[in-house]
Amino acid sequence: DCVIRVVYKTGTPRSNSGVYIRIADKPADPWFAVHHGFEVQIADGGRSARGTGSIYTFADAKAQPGKPLEWNTLEVTLKGNRVTTAINGIPVADFDSGVLKPDAKDVIGEGDPARGPRPEKGYMGLQNHDQDSKVSFKEVSVRSLSGK
Repeated sequence: DCVIRVVYKTGTPRSNSGVYIRIADKPADPWFAVHHGFEVQIADGGRSARGTGSIYTFADAKAQPGKPLEWNTLEVTLKGNRVTTAINGIPVADFDSGVLKPDAKDVIGEGDPARGPRPEKGYMGLQNHDQDSKVSFKEVSVRSLSGK
């Protein structure tokens, strides 16, 4: 249980990146994090299921408080099965991963994550989407919610 704080800035209106969380094991290939973790999206032009602060294809962004091309603060709170996000202090997404079924393998579209459950702990990472997606990260920090 923790809060991950990421200060980021997109470089173009079409920039695409993300913060991967709860990756089951150390990734052996670029797609491992997609199917064995969750991605908190950073994409200013994305629709609600794929917009900044959404848990990519699992929980829509209910608000879009980010400032494109400026520094923003994304906070991801992990507490048990619950994943919540906020941008610049404004709540954006809320997801209970406990609803995922162990046998779920289907995906919504090409490149979308498998629908099965993820562990409550694991690795995290920053997404390097493609060479035209310019996103800068100024700060990445993790604060435990247990006080340890």
